Amino acid sequence: MTQQTKVAVIGGTGKSGKYIVKNLLAQGFLIKVLLRYPEQFQLHHPLIEIVQGDARDITAIRQLLKDCQVVISAVGQPVGEPSVFSQVSRNIIEVMQEFKLQRYILLTGLNVDTPFDRKSPKTKFGTDWMKANYPLTTADKQVEYETLVQSDIDWTLVRLPMIEQTDTISEVRVDLEDCPGDQISATDLALFLIEQLTDRTYVRKAPFITST
Repeated sequence: MTQQTKVAVIGGTGKSGKYIVKNLLAQGFLIKVLLRYPEQFQLHHPLIEIVQGDARDITAIRQLLKDCQVVISAVGQPVGEPSVFSQVSRNIIEVMQEFKLQRYILLTGLNVDTPFDRKSPKTKFGTDWMKANYPLTTADKQVEYETLVQSDIDWTLVRLPMIEQTDTISEVRVDLEDCPGDQISATDLALFLIEQLTDRTYVRKAPFITST
């Protein structure tokens, strides 16, 4: 993929999404951003195309993914609404299959479990805390993982600790079995995701990543 690759971004106004858009833009990528409220999006640039809509609406996903080659989702959970994660991924996968797209990169929490995990007591405690305090969204994120596994697309599900909204760049630690740290710089995260556009190391895998 080159900088003329068009990247579909969901969640581009969130605490991680705005860094993803900014760093894609800095590297010269064409970007299509799906926004429920376009008036809240402050970044205007010729390389950015805005699509108004909701990721739970498959028609909006079709409009977003048209002419794109890869999808990055940093979708957030709307306050007071049913969990969106598995529905959004089902929509994305369906449309990707329609358009014959393969690369889907998305974010989730450290509370998602995979058969390959060897979580430390600290990570296990965080997982159990999320299951106890946010049972519906945690369960839905697990359904999202299973949906990805059952699909035939090239997905990477990036599992995250706390996100620090900073431009600081440091070395990123990656682990497929356990979360190796307590936080990730939003800029480190964005740069890691952009690397995944061409790096196939974590295709159909769910890496934990943290900043050093």
